[in-house]
Amino acid sequence: MVDPIRLRSDDAHAEPAVSLDSFLGESNATAVRIEPGEDARQLLPFLDRLSLIEVAFPAFGDGRGYSTAQILREAGYAGELRASGDVLLDQVAYMQRCGFDAFAPDAPIDPELMEEAIRRYDHVYQGTSDQRTAIWKLRHG
Repeated sequence: MVDPIRLRSDDAHAEPAVSLDSFLGESNATAVRIEPGEDARQLLPFLDRLSLIEVAFPAFGDGRGYSTAQILREAGYAGELRASGDVLLDQVAYMQRCGFDAFAPDAPIDPELMEEAIRRYDHVYQGTSDQRTAIWKLRHG
């Protein structure tokens, strides 16, 4: 894994993330890692004390992490939400739209190319946590 790329202006969280099971059994952790298949809703009572939630992407085709991000952002989580693992450049814009604001890919991604990918499209087709208006709504009110 390479150093995380952050789209946030606050300081990076230094504490390592613990597993969801460990977090639920502890009282002082401020960073947690969610694996595919784990229920992010278990974290909802604790969102105010978490600084980092890392979501694992073991394979680029495993999209469960997108739903995890959406659930957490819709519930009001404002801390760092990091996509970790098999994160590819062509997925970053979609991940960012779902609420990810940091990325820890297994293989390096050029930060300039990542910014370009995020800004590539002016219009979107569906709503997500980034609150951009879908193109159909712009066209038809």
